[in-house]
Amino acid sequence: MSNRKKRADQTGRTRTVGARSPAERLEPGRAPARPRGLQAREPSRVVSGFVRVVSTLMTMVLVGMIVLSGIGLAVYHQYESPGPLDSARRIVIPQGEGRIAIAERLEREGIITNRWTFVGGVLMQNLFGNKKRQELKAGEYELAQGASMRQVMETLSQGKSILYKVTIPEGLTSQQIIERLKSEASLSGEIAAVPAEGTLLPDTYLFSKGTSRQEIVDRMQADMRTFVNDLWEKRSPDLPLRSLDDAVTFASIVEKETGQADERNRVAAVFYNRLKKGMRLQSDPTIIYGIVGGAGSLGRGITRADIDTKTAYNTYQINGLPPGPIANPGKQSLTATFTPAKTNDLYFVADGTGGHAFSETLKDHNSAVQKWRESERQTKTKPLNTDDPNPDVTPIPSERTVNVTPEPVDDPAAQGAGAKLDAKSAAKADTGSKAQPSAKEPSAKEPSAKTTPTTINASTASIPLPVRKPKKPQPQASQQAAPAALPQ
Repeated sequence: MSNRKKRADQTGRTRTVGARSPAERLEPGRAPARPRGLQAREPSRVVSGFVRVVSTLMTMVLVGMIVLSGIGLAVYHQYESPGPLDSARRIVIPQGEGRIAIAERLEREGIITNRWTFVGGVLMQNLFGNKKRQELKAGEYELAQGASMRQVMETLSQGKSILYKVTIPEGLTSQQIIERLKSEASLSGEIAAVPAEGTLLPDTYLFSKGTSRQEIVDRMQADMRTFVNDLWEKRSPDLPLRSLDDAVTFASIVEKETGQADERNRVAAVFYNRLKKGMRLQSDPTIIYGIVGGAGSLGRGITRADIDTKTAYNTYQINGLPPGPIANPGKQSLTATFTPAKTNDLYFVADGTGGHAFSETLKDHNSAVQKWRESERQTKTKPLNTDDPNPDVTPIPSERTVNVTPEPVDDPAAQGAGAKLDAKSAAKADTGSKAQPSAKEPSAKEPSAKTTPTTINASTASIPLPVRKPKKPQPQASQQAAPAALPQ
């Protein structure tokens, strides 16, 4: 077979390009044999198994994604669809309930149709939502008619609860404030202990239903610290106050002495002037607090025995400020404490119009007292109103009690801002005659006259009476006491 091209067929035989017979033409061709020198290799079983595992996993993932997508679409549709509420309704979410417990409550109340759909929607919102993580908050909420699960979730997570308010009047003691918080039905929980006097800032506080009472107390204390610290940093250096506690104590006395906002600066000035002169403050509310403490109300008028009772708070018996506040002062009284009026007033008495008449001298003060008595005499025929306050103390509505002006004290140093009457003047007052002042204008050369205590009858008990000259401190005492005799 020279000069002919050969090739291998499927049987391994070689043949020429040209076939000898028709049968040979019909025989299929064979692939060429493996080149010599190369060994045959079988596919790896490990690789084949790995490929099958990967293929199975990818198939499962694909199927899972399709299933989850279907479930997600169903949940999203139900989550966004209008809810079953046929009218607006309020619901209270208690403190401490978790996401599942809240969902159960919503389903039980007929607000949502399925708790698990709601929980799933919240989780999806946290995972894929653009906003930060949504936490469901306690409180009382009003949900609109047909509110969807998403709307319910947003309302609860944004804390759009119905707000209640509790108003704490100025001048209440801490014990009275705690009692008021305990009577507020929209609050919950107990209060650990009665806070120290003067540490609560009276104001109107907003809260959601179910808020703990202790939380309100904490807010009041924090607000008081913030407000007082700011005033203390801006105080005038000439104020006779040695500490922030002294400032709150002083403000509490101003608070209890007047309920007129425009008078607080002048009342503060009177007491500052007295401190600078070494005079006793002689504030009736300090007598009451020294007797009843945090109870706040004496339940009767002040008597001679009350004035003579020496307590740590009775400013008729002690020099300077009492050892602590006698109430919780409000913002206006605190501000007035740090911004007193620029006056030389040493006395004030009710003027018959709801305010007070201020005087620099005892003579002017006694004159103002007589004017008030004349106005009272004109209404003497009217029934005695036991709710009328002491004219020297303008009350906070519904919190102050009637204070009876006592007869004069023998100790001249105990005479001051309050209005008093000696035995002779009291006798004239009972007969309707014009009473004469029992003391002249303050003079360093004229000593005060001693008087005999008398019994005050009901007809003159509430009338402010003339005062006598306050006793000046002895030189030794004035040297020992700083410009203001304040407690340690």
